[in-house]
Amino acid sequence: MTVQTWRADREGERADAFLARCVPGLTRSAAQRLLEREGARRAGVPLRKNDRLSLGDTVEVTLPEPEPVPLVPQNIPLDVVYEDADLIVVNKPVGLVVHPAPGHPDGTLVNALLYHCGDTLSGINGELRPGIVHRIDRDTSGLLIAAKNDRAHLALAAQLQDHSLSRVYEAVAVGGLREDAGTVDAPIGRHPVNRKKMAIDPRGGRAAVTHWTVLARFSGYTHLECRLETGRTHQIRVHLASIGHPLLGDTVYGSKKPVPGLAGQCLHARRLRFVHPATGQRMELECPLPAWFQAVLERLGRM
Repeated sequence: MTVQTWRADREGERADAFLARCVPGLTRSAAQRLLEREGARRAGVPLRKNDRLSLGDTVEVTLPEPEPVPLVPQNIPLDVVYEDADLIVVNKPVGLVVHPAPGHPDGTLVNALLYHCGDTLSGINGELRPGIVHRIDRDTSGLLIAAKNDRAHLALAAQLQDHSLSRVYEAVAVGGLREDAGTVDAPIGRHPVNRKKMAIDPRGGRAAVTHWTVLARFSGYTHLECRLETGRTHQIRVHLASIGHPLLGDTVYGSKKPVPGLAGQCLHARRLRFVHPATGQRMELECPLPAWFQAVLERLGRM
């Protein structure tokens, strides 16, 4: 059993919502099952899923040992940007799914990591997502970090929670943004009708903040740098679409018509900054824009 301690940072938040937000890899339904098994306690008393927490409450969470991973290692080429005994950072290409899901049982980044790293990946994120600290969409390229042991995983997850793990993206948005920089601060939750999509949800969504800066302007398009303060599903895509500037090629939140020569949305995770979980060293890793992204910028510059 793994025991973790978390401190409530929101007044009145439900116990199941708090656990799903704070414990890496724990969904809302998994948090409720954990609470039913008395896996979380406040002042020694088991919490129920609808119990409300007070600001500063200490919650002790007992997680079961991770189950063996029933996944097949696959020799899928990886672009490794950095690797040591505690973590690995890869440059994920467009089209590669991060972990198995309905419709994608294998051929994922997790299968590739299992082949490359063997049995050294952290088990905290469950049997389908070993080692995965954060995710990026299938059709987004760029840097992704995975942990090789539970200590590193917990430390990196804590940095995600307190925003000291910085992720910087480059994107091409449709239209011209008036200002040279700005912030979108709008909570994100599941779309009320299409559950495969996310949406701005002021009442039930989770806090989400994206800072953007203009890198270049083109006729009808803007090249942006986007810095995540939080890491919600589809966050940059939803936020930019909400201010009228969806990403070029995003057929979910923008135009339904695909862009010729573009496999997905024009979004690349370019830079990672974090503190190494074992050495305490400040790390800054970067990967160049892929050829397809550079080709988009060149084409726009000729328009």
